[in-house]
Amino acid sequence: MSGYKLSQLEKIGFGAGDMAVNVVISAMMLIITFFYTDVYGMQPADMALMLLVVRVLDAITDPLMGMITDKFNSRWGRYRPYLLVFAVPFGISVFLTFSTPDLDYNAKLVWAYSTYIFVTLMFTAVTIPYISLIGVLTDDPKERLSANGYRLFFAKIAAFLVTIIVPILAGADYWQGDKAAGYQAAMGLMAMLAVIFFLFCFFTTTERLEHQVDKQPLRQQFSLLLKNDQWLVLCGVCVLGTVGYVVRGSVALYYAKYYLGGDTTMQSLFLSTGVGAAILSMVASTWITKVYCKVKLFKYSQMAVGALSVLMFALVSPGDVVLAFVMFFLISFVVDLHAPVFWSAIAEAVDYGEHKTGQRVAGLSFGGISFCQKAGMGVAGAVVGWLLAGFGYQPDVAQSELALTGIALMLTLIPGAFHYAVGVLMQRYHITDATYRQILTELQVTPVAQQAVTASSTAVPKGTPTHA
Repeated sequence: MSGYKLSQLEKIGFGAGDMAVNVVISAMMLIITFFYTDVYGMQPADMALMLLVVRVLDAITDPLMGMITDKFNSRWGRYRPYLLVFAVPFGISVFLTFSTPDLDYNAKLVWAYSTYIFVTLMFTAVTIPYISLIGVLTDDPKERLSANGYRLFFAKIAAFLVTIIVPILAGADYWQGDKAAGYQAAMGLMAMLAVIFFLFCFFTTTERLEHQVDKQPLRQQFSLLLKNDQWLVLCGVCVLGTVGYVVRGSVALYYAKYYLGGDTTMQSLFLSTGVGAAILSMVASTWITKVYCKVKLFKYSQMAVGALSVLMFALVSPGDVVLAFVMFFLISFVVDLHAPVFWSAIAEAVDYGEHKTGQRVAGLSFGGISFCQKAGMGVAGAVVGWLLAGFGYQPDVAQSELALTGIALMLTLIPGAFHYAVGVLMQRYHITDATYRQILTELQVTPVAQQAVTASSTAVPKGTPTHA
């Protein structure tokens, strides 16, 4: 095992890529449902259908993008070039998605579908190469975990910027009450920052490893993935965790505005409290995993979120601002303790699959995880829209007792149940650090004859022979 050590600059550059990605993820998790209902003017049921239907595209585009990254290589590497080529189109797609045209309702629906599809495609084009990048920067599991700690820390910084800048800038007096213009300008600024972050990531990272990927047909790759039980566990974890995370995040603005009775400043502070707790969680997770089993941390932290969610629903009443902030901070801190572990585990599950089957499926593995994440986001957005409609939510009016109870449920018990399910499912995941080191050792000492059969699928430094 080569054990490449990454410089601090490269870890920062790698983290900058996730800052760019999280301009969209944070907006989708924290802002977009509120934007569509309270600013854009969509009916909650129409929004729910759109967020779900568009995700059907991901079933095609995500695996396709994964296969493209497996097929093509360049002098800049296999994954980095996409960050350069699609940085500007990605920024444009974000700006257009948060633009509100002066059209009738049906025409606005067409615009919303078109721009949401555009931003989804651009998100796929940059995200799958980006999340695949960690597998070729280094083969040292500790360095991967450290780099993912940087990545997730900077991702939360991006989310922090979105939660602070967007609500406050969008609600500024400068816009004279025109929230649509405010959100367009605020998200336009975020889009511009995303372009800069992607370019910084491209210029500060280096692909050192090159996996010789077997050129199996798509059907065969799917068959191999279905044999990778640890990857399947991560898929289930990704869907369940994303649904819980996005339901809670999507309703946080509604909770602060209607359940707590907060103005624009309080809404921003409430979102920022959750993101600030998540930032601290990234730091805490890095330290905890140095002395405690990362798999146990993953499992028990998610179960704890379920318990804390029950407490918040039981203890916090409408207008109970201080206790709501405290409980929201605790939930947001505990829920993200698992995040660095999860994103490191994907690369490890790919190596596990190679070790188990003798054939490597990298691009489709990462593409599948990306699809699971976006499927979870789509399901969560639909759930929020349908529940808002079912509880009788009406934008910009005093909410009924039923609507307030529904908003509280969507912030606490409903997402808490999904996170508890994640903890239960993680009991089936068993790639600890010791197990992974053994997998890498056995991959490295594969006999030459067997290497030829498996098409030299072990990761090797770029420019070195793949056979002994």
